[in-house]
Amino acid sequence: MHTITVAGVPVDTRHYIGGERLASADTFTDVSPIDGAVLGEIARGTKTEADAAVAAAKEAFPGWAATPPAERARLLRALADGVEKRVEELALVETTDNGALLRSHRRGVMPRVAHNFRFFADWLTDSLGHDDFETRGHTNRVSWDPAGPCVLITPWNAPLMLSSWKLAPALAAGNTVVLKPAEWTPLTASLFADIAEAAGLPPGVVNIVQGYGSEIGDALTSHPDVRRVSFTGSVPTARHIAAQAAPNLTPLSLELGGKSPLLVFADADLDLAVDLAVEQYDNAGQVCLAATRVLVDESIADEFTRRFVEKAEGLRQGDPRDEATDIGPNIHPRQLDKIDGFVRRALDAGARAVIGGHRGEGNYYPPTLLTDVAQDSEIVQEEVFGPVLTLQTFSSGDEVEAVRLANDTRFGLAATVATGDPERADRVTARLVAGTVWVNCFFVRDLQAPFGGSRQSGVGREGGTWSFDFYCDLKNTVTAPKGWTNHG
Repeated sequence: MHTITVAGVPVDTRHYIGGERLASADTFTDVSPIDGAVLGEIARGTKTEADAAVAAAKEAFPGWAATPPAERARLLRALADGVEKRVEELALVETTDNGALLRSHRRGVMPRVAHNFRFFADWLTDSLGHDDFETRGHTNRVSWDPAGPCVLITPWNAPLMLSSWKLAPALAAGNTVVLKPAEWTPLTASLFADIAEAAGLPPGVVNIVQGYGSEIGDALTSHPDVRRVSFTGSVPTARHIAAQAAPNLTPLSLELGGKSPLLVFADADLDLAVDLAVEQYDNAGQVCLAATRVLVDESIADEFTRRFVEKAEGLRQGDPRDEATDIGPNIHPRQLDKIDGFVRRALDAGARAVIGGHRGEGNYYPPTLLTDVAQDSEIVQEEVFGPVLTLQTFSSGDEVEAVRLANDTRFGLAATVATGDPERADRVTARLVAGTVWVNCFFVRDLQAPFGGSRQSGVGREGGTWSFDFYCDLKNTVTAPKGWTNHG
């Protein structure tokens, strides 16, 4: 009754709280974006389930926090092993649930989930630390103390992988967690609960609840026993979460939207620049880091556009379970309406669609490139989160203008620069406002690097020790010299 079969894989539709599966009075319907097929009815949590999950996390916290780091690391590696054993099942279920390419889930995304747990296990035991230092003969020792129950709220564009970016450091740090996946993509989180149990994590260390943000989400982010909230999603939702958490002064980590630029200078390898631009259609444009604003030196704009169109028109859009497919569907009819609204308003305002510019069948929106767009227009300033790019030009060789255009939004998540001149790369990247900047590459991500956004693209940084800084209470212990007591 509480198990559905998705792509041949059984998935429990109930919450996972305190090591047990619990149903709710109500459910919500999960639908595949591939073809609109109903996948099942999922337990719809409310304040009741939120309170139960936080209580379970709070009860389990002292024991987990006291678990030696080496043992926590061992259990995280057991989680990684569990993910690796079920890569095929996880890939099939997540593709069915969110429409991303099956080949990507098999070869990259799910193996990366396992890597994330191993990375933070290794960082905990091998790399976390600060050298002791002295102050007037007194010794200072910095330590990272577990904070307590953490609420992790994750999006639908890469559900399990983005969950693992939060789960792994939070658990490694000695915290217990309550994970709420996006209601459009709840299924692999449920499978992860099975993996956590099989790995031997104590009851209550990992809790997973499902439902709507306005119901269970609000109850979690406003809960007085929650010590950290980590959220990946939109700016409006982040503002709401911040307001919910404010009365308790709960620390927040917010990884939000982007409107990232790709700057193409005349000395760039043009084939590489075109490849980088077309790569922004990955995952049907549903990537927060995507460089959706292509800024090209006017002297090469025509040739760049010609090559871009030739390559982009060769992309195959269709069923993401087909190995030959390059672009799958967008997540939901509501998201299609949003994407199409952005494009229609841009066209009405004078933009020109070089390719695409209209919605397809079902949840499929063709790759779109818009030109003749004004810098202050909605399509240039606001995140579309779909396969829609804009192309603008800057005066030949004018780095100042290129940087000005690149920085002229309220976001600052990422930026990409294509140039053949290392000195130019240094000058330009130094002036770009972005949490991550790539030069002649894209989407190279190392977990030991800081990750996060500037401006309205986020609050805080995660990765390596930065993750532990967020998920822990940092403590400095100052000890007097041996044999000496300060009575003052």
